[in-house]
Amino acid sequence: MRISIVVSLLFFTQLLLAATEGELGKDLVNPGYHEQPGWFKESFLDLGEDVAEAAAQNKRVLLYFYQDGCPYCAKLLEDNFGDARIAEKTRKHFDVIAINLWGDREVTSLNGQATTEKKLAESLRIQYTPTLLFLNEQGKVVVRLNGYYAPAKFDVVLDYVSGKQEAVMKLSAYYAQRKQMTGEGQLHSEPFFLSQPLRLADNRKQSWRPLLVLFEQRGCQPCDELHQDAFKRQHLVTALSAFDIAQVDMDSTAELQTPDGRMIPARQWVEELGLQYAPSMVYFDTEGKEIFRSEAWLKTFHLHTALDYVATGAYLQQKNFQRFVQHRAEILREKGFAVDLME
Repeated sequence: MRISIVVSLLFFTQLLLAATEGELGKDLVNPGYHEQPGWFKESFLDLGEDVAEAAAQNKRVLLYFYQDGCPYCAKLLEDNFGDARIAEKTRKHFDVIAINLWGDREVTSLNGQATTEKKLAESLRIQYTPTLLFLNEQGKVVVRLNGYYAPAKFDVVLDYVSGKQEAVMKLSAYYAQRKQMTGEGQLHSEPFFLSQPLRLADNRKQSWRPLLVLFEQRGCQPCDELHQDAFKRQHLVTALSAFDIAQVDMDSTAELQTPDGRMIPARQWVEELGLQYAPSMVYFDTEGKEIFRSEAWLKTFHLHTALDYVATGAYLQQKNFQRFVQHRAEILREKGFAVDLME
């Protein structure tokens, strides 16, 4: 009952927020604003010119999509760019341009069209903050990071893009080469996982629940945290009960049946989906069509919100996940619940 009330109130809240966006006066900042490093580029937001200027200095452009009050953005600024070595490497090889997910500043897109920050974000289907887009000299996205990556992994991405390794190998192969994933240890098992070998197309024909496919790797610390912390919390396990859940070893060569009925090695499916982070969660509807995914480090509140976003069907009405996150938190607080986005 409480969840249905929350969902029904989301869209009224959306109207209220939309009415107040972009109304701050000069030199004022939104609540939750996080100071950005002074070495970020002061761009006129003509992205084509930015790419050309960076290339002339043997650099590449990094677009940083953020929003005020985003705890993961704060973590990126404090933990990643707060590391002197990472900051120096980023500054040396990239022009970092910050773009407000909800901003109204004028932007000239890479195809030369005039737009705004928020319309650009919408056109690029930005669903998480931070989202980082690494561009090559032609303005094409080389790597897209949807959400927060811890410093060690982020450092590998910096080396991959600055070294132009995309012409040589995929990022997942580069990770393996750098031994970020040791391959040691076992995948965690849960009693609610579908049995192996996976036959996901058959499952879609037989089940009325959406399908959650959890992609993991051995030797993956965030995977360990997911099982040892999040999956031990009763409220989250209850939310998971609305799904059929399959676990896939991202490095496995064993064949599985995909939701569209093909028999292919798990590793090939991972490459087709473009996944590069463990754990990644990909959601499919009853027809076997992908409807949503999360590919970054998430704390329990955001994980639970993603589950509710799919299970309640809210994704059909509210296309922007960040809107859903914001409104859910606000409504819960109005109802007297304590909400910790980093809990």
